[in-house]
Amino acid sequence: RKKCLLCNNLLMIVAASVMGCSKIARSFEMILIGRFMCGVSLCIPLHHQYVGEISPRKIRGFANATSSCFWSLGKAIGQISGQRELLGSQSLWPMLMASCGLPALVQLVALPFFPESPPYLLMHKGDQEGFKKAIRRLWGEGHHQAEIDDIMKEKATMKNIKTLSVLQLMREPAFRWQLCMVSILTATVQLCGINAV
Repeated sequence: RKKCLLCNNLLMIVAASVMGCSKIARSFEMILIGRFMCGVSLCIPLHHQYVGEISPRKIRGFANATSSCFWSLGKAIGQISGQRELLGSQSLWPMLMASCGLPALVQLVALPFFPESPPYLLMHKGDQEGFKKAIRRLWGEGHHQAEIDDIMKEKATMKNIKTLSVLQLMREPAFRWQLCMVSILTATVQLCGINAV
């Protein structure tokens, strides 16, 4: 999880650099490439997954809600910064385009000091010692046996579940309606005008 977030931040910094240099290079294509790279990044699902896994059970819902809050806050800051009086002027707009790299840079510097996700260490890596060390670092030295038991139950359940590839998932009749619904909802969110609002 953590390595994927770090790689994602590198992608965002490259995208910000490409967009920031577009005026100097006199290339609008660089803006399109940079925006495409931003769109390819996995910020939102990775944030949900990592934050949800490192949070204690009693604050997990609150921790996952931070993604939506910061997403909205980022959009508001972007709209305010884009005003002509701030970074929306003829000379400063490349800085506005490159500003998406700033949060990625902060996370790239801070994330190495955070431990890997405990469920990931236990379920995918089989590292019980690393799992216990990560739990102590994240949640303190208190009694966390209930959360540990939940993760152990989840690990036992995962052994019996067959993982499907994307192609197998698309062919599976039991998941067809759910997959169609998620695809339609995701597509319509892009077309509903929320960005303009």
